[in-house]
Amino acid sequence: MKRKIKVVDSTTEEKIKEAARRLFTQKGFEAVKTRDIAAEAGINLALLNYYFRSKQKLFDVIMMENVRQFVQGVAVILSDVDVPLYAKMEKLVGHYIDMLCATPDLAFFIFNQMRIAGHNDGITIPPEILAAREMMQKQISAEMAAGRIAKVDPLHLMANLLGLVVFPFIASPLLKARRNITDKKFMELMQERKKLIPIWISAMLKPG
Repeated sequence: MKRKIKVVDSTTEEKIKEAARRLFTQKGFEAVKTRDIAAEAGINLALLNYYFRSKQKLFDVIMMENVRQFVQGVAVILSDVDVPLYAKMEKLVGHYIDMLCATPDLAFFIFNQMRIAGHNDGITIPPEILAAREMMQKQISAEMAAGRIAKVDPLHLMANLLGLVVFPFIASPLLKARRNITDKKFMELMQERKKLIPIWISAMLKPG
C-alpha cells in the first residue's frame, strides 16, 4: 500500500497566513476565531485545519516569521559602522516601534517564548545578532573612551532603550483603560516616542 503524500500549496498557505496576520493585528489573538481566519482567507475551515492544526500553531508560525524579519533589521542597524551612535539608536528605536505597531502581539510572543524556554536555556540567538551586538558594544566603548558619552555598562543602555520601547505595548490595555485612550491615539503616541526616546537616552548618556 502506497503512503499518501501531503501536498502543500504555498499559495493557499500564504493566503491563510496573510489573513491571520491581518486579524491578529486588528483584534488580537484571543478575539480571533479559526472560522474568522478561514472566512478572511476565502477558504473553508477544514482546509485551514489541513494546513495548520490549530490557531496557536498558526499564530506561532506567523510570529516566528516576524521575529526573523525583526532580527534581520536589527542586525543591519547595529552592524553599520558608518552610522554614529546616536543616529544608530534613533534607527533602532524606529525599527522596534514600527514593528510593534504593525504586530502588537509580537512583544507578548517573544516574552512568552523566553518564559517557556526557561530563562536563557533553549533560547538561540542568531549569529548575525551576536556579531552585530559585538560591533555595537565596541562602538559604545569607543565613545566612552573618547569622553563623548558617560561611562555606563552597555547593559544599562540596552535595558533602558528596550524598556522605553517595549513596556507601553505590553501595558497597552492598562494604559488605554486608565487614560481612556483609543487604539488610534495610542499608535500616535507611539510614533511620538520614536523622537522622544532617543532624546531621553541621550540625556542619560551625557558625560557628567
